[in-house]
Amino acid sequence: MVGPSTGGGAPLENANPLIYRRSGERPVTAQEEDDELPDCIDDREIFDLIRSINDPEHPLTLEELNVVEQVRVKVNDAESTVAVEFTPTIPHCSMATLIGLSIKVKLIRSLPERFKLDVHITPGTHASEHAVNKQLADKERVAAALENSHLLEVVNQCLSARS
Repeated sequence: MVGPSTGGGAPLENANPLIYRRSGERPVTAQEEDDELPDCIDDREIFDLIRSINDPEHPLTLEELNVVEQVRVKVNDAESTVAVEFTPTIPHCSMATLIGLSIKVKLIRSLPERFKLDVHITPGTHASEHAVNKQLADKERVAAALENSHLLEVVNQCLSARS
């Protein structure tokens, strides 16, 4: 995997990506604020967790690049499953694995351990879709990637708030 391009580094793969409007914030309902009621995790809650992840190449979020969309998030709270499809901006995006890893790490850090996570590329949108999906589904590969200090630093940059 390659880190983000810097001023004098290699040219960007997608120098002029389309930028999409951010969706509004979700209104909080009285039921959600009531601590006496059980609070199920839903599609929008997961989308809200991942929408502001930073793209590794551009000063934009995954939502602004339309890499993640709420309609591509599926949650079954009762069965403790979360599935997220993400769409790289170009079919040969070398950052696809890093983006998927960032989504997966954000969800691992944010959700209770009971959840089984499935983070994968939207079918038909990437040349190496099968290989990237296989890497993201392999717990040992994900754990090994996160033991790489440089890679972990890049993931943390994607997950950090922009100033």
